[in-house]
Amino acid sequence: MRHPHLKSHPVPFARDLADHADRPAVVTAEGTLSYRELAARTAATADRLGTERRLVLLAGANTVDALVVYLAALAGGHPVLLVPHDRSLSSLVDLYDPDVVAFPDGTLDERRPASAHTLHPELALLLSTSGSTGAPKLVRLSQQNLQANAASIAEYLDIREGDRAATTLPMYYCYGLSVINSHLLRGAGLILTDRSVTDDRFWTLFRDARGTTLAGVPYTFDLLDRVGFADMRLPHLRYVTQAGGRLAPDRVARYADLGRRRGWDLVVMYGQTEATARMAFLPPDLAASHPQAVGVPIPGGSFRLEPLPGRPDADTGELVYSGPNVMLGYAHGPADLALGRTVGELHTGDVARILPGGLYEVVGRHGRFLKIYGLRIDPQRIEATLARHGLAALCTGDDEGLAVAVTGGADVPHVRRLVAAECGLPARMISVHPVSELPRHPTGKPDRPAVLRMARPGPVPARPGPAPAADLVGLYARILDRTGVTEDDSFVDLGGDSLSYVEMSLKLEDALGTLPADWPTRPIRDLRRPAGRSRLRTLETGILLRAVAIVLIAGSHISIFTVRGGAHILLAVAGFNFARFHLTSHGRGERRRHVLGALNRIAVPSVIWLVAAALLTADYHLVDVLLLKSAFGYDSNYWFIEVIVYILLAMAAWLSVPALDRSERRAPFGFPLALLSAALVVRYDFFGLSDLPDAITALWMFPLGWAAAKAATTARRSLVTVTALATVPGYFGSGETLREIIVMGGVALLIWVPALPSTALFNRLAGMLAGASLYIYLVHWQIYPLLEGHSRFLALLASLAGGVAYAAAAARILRHVRRSDRPGGREGNHSLPQKTAVRLSHGVTV
Repeated sequence: MRHPHLKSHPVPFARDLADHADRPAVVTAEGTLSYRELAARTAATADRLGTERRLVLLAGANTVDALVVYLAALAGGHPVLLVPHDRSLSSLVDLYDPDVVAFPDGTLDERRPASAHTLHPELALLLSTSGSTGAPKLVRLSQQNLQANAASIAEYLDIREGDRAATTLPMYYCYGLSVINSHLLRGAGLILTDRSVTDDRFWTLFRDARGTTLAGVPYTFDLLDRVGFADMRLPHLRYVTQAGGRLAPDRVARYADLGRRRGWDLVVMYGQTEATARMAFLPPDLAASHPQAVGVPIPGGSFRLEPLPGRPDADTGELVYSGPNVMLGYAHGPADLALGRTVGELHTGDVARILPGGLYEVVGRHGRFLKIYGLRIDPQRIEATLARHGLAALCTGDDEGLAVAVTGGADVPHVRRLVAAECGLPARMISVHPVSELPRHPTGKPDRPAVLRMARPGPVPARPGPAPAADLVGLYARILDRTGVTEDDSFVDLGGDSLSYVEMSLKLEDALGTLPADWPTRPIRDLRRPAGRSRLRTLETGILLRAVAIVLIAGSHISIFTVRGGAHILLAVAGFNFARFHLTSHGRGERRRHVLGALNRIAVPSVIWLVAAALLTADYHLVDVLLLKSAFGYDSNYWFIEVIVYILLAMAAWLSVPALDRSERRAPFGFPLALLSAALVVRYDFFGLSDLPDAITALWMFPLGWAAAKAATTARRSLVTVTALATVPGYFGSGETLREIIVMGGVALLIWVPALPSTALFNRLAGMLAGASLYIYLVHWQIYPLLEGHSRFLALLASLAGGVAYAAAAARILRHVRRSDRPGGREGNHSLPQKTAVRLSHGVTV
């Protein structure tokens, strides 16, 4: 029976936003939104939703528009079904038939003016169960659940009005949502972003916003280790929270000690979606001495241990939680939306014990035991056993046996023996799968079904969400010449850089349509096919500039036209790509090897070509072949290649100095600005060295492009633009106005326009020229003199074709060399130099 007249109460923290007046509510890369402004936008959206309760399905994302829809629905009493914006969306729409579908950009698809469902008055929010995304089984949460849990979290974390919490987790995940709710309740600020902690732009925003709070699942801490978090200067950081799975006790102790030394607290927490978010927390002063514990119940909550039959340990039991944040119950379909409370306390499924001092420790999982060949097997004990041997692993299984995914370049027979000894199964029942990284859900939680699919690829149904991107994995493997590529890898992880970027971006756009700007850092599994395909494509501005510039360079040298400035644009593009593809989150040693690999891939083909030219003509000598002509103060046809070689040598040198590497990580924008300032001393010849060759005086264009890549805010992009407009005029001398305009225009496009409209045919042409630009620059000096007497246009075409052919030949040769030297299997943990030496044409080339 329907009861459409039953009204719901708004959630107070969503209703009372305006009470916090003009305090900052949301900080993004685009600007700051006050609580007053957020309240106004929320009220306007609530008016659109109306007073008649409706079921609102929100495709959640860390955007202001999605946040406004979420708050408007809670303030208006409309139940929100909060889901990821992925392929599970359509299945959930079909199953739950929402009255309104809202998208991350704020678009509302209002399907009916009144609800088709009976909505219980207490129902406020529907979330997927812990560890899943897109599953039809949902958790039903009430207004009281949301308000009570937000208040408890705000109390034990001592959230203050001046705090600024970064959204390091997606809002459709209960942990990520709890960060939002608890900070809005206290009138604190949110640093709203969907960028990964491996992205330098995340840290730029965090510092600029005076961030005080970071939240992470165990995988987040893996990423923090990679990016050198321990050495970062974060002066306003107050505390780091951890939940979403067990963090190894030694890592808890290490991060607790790091926080003590750096002036912030580590707060380990425990929770489930069924408890709205949090159930327990470990007081920071106990983290170092009791790193294995999940802590004490949150304010307003309590635990008890329920004995488990057949469990030999008398002091352990299933952890059962009670409190105002315990869910109403589950929903398996739309009919369940009418239900009230069906759950009084929460049986967590976790096996726990009480430590001295009243702390709780989770020691296993009651509901995750496997029964294989009559043996009761705890996958978490197997994972712990492997961890003691230095192996990170995920274990799961079915009636056919155990499946174990393991990292660290493990020896498969050795792992199989360890697992067999621990669980008692015969070795033939255990399948071991070496991986570069353990599979994870988009929330960062372990993806055990993915491990089972490795062992049973045929009949095991894939988890809801994006389909496995096997075709994209194959594409990455082919273009980057890598083996063992997985859906968890990204372009940057696999060692891709500027020239492989050209080919990869064009191939991906052919397959997927328009690409997000940050696709190089996204895992393959997060790259999705669009619902429809358009013939319109986009072209990366850097690719277009490289293609156009090399044509202008060759055409001007052949005297078809005189449009100069292309080489200086390419120097800026080289700096831009150096920052994007070489200054990654990897360690200093890997960065240095990556730069040296790029140097090798530029210098070797250049030297080989010049050796051939010296043997066939009288125009080149040893100083040319060794790329030293500019270094000795002479003007050189190959000055551009020489200056790139000199720059990369300098970059490899500073990466050898730990203090300089740390300085760049701490100030990713300030560091290239400092280098630019030093290079401008040479550009303006403050020391009176007026006879310096172009290869030296042009150095400043490289840090200018580098700074452009690291300019993550409008203010910083404006600063780089003004710098270009102030320093380019006058550099080339009198009568070079067109050249100055071309250089300034190219730099401005690089800074402000990530991509331009294009077509598939033009993309292929531009990609071919951009990818071979170094080789075109090399060969055109020898090719065009042979033909310009007959036809200058033919000489240009031949020069372009000759460069493309040399690029293809060089790439094939190096690929053959790599494959003949490569040991079987994949390089563990993306090791270098194998990882980075993927193609001869990689690097910060023209």
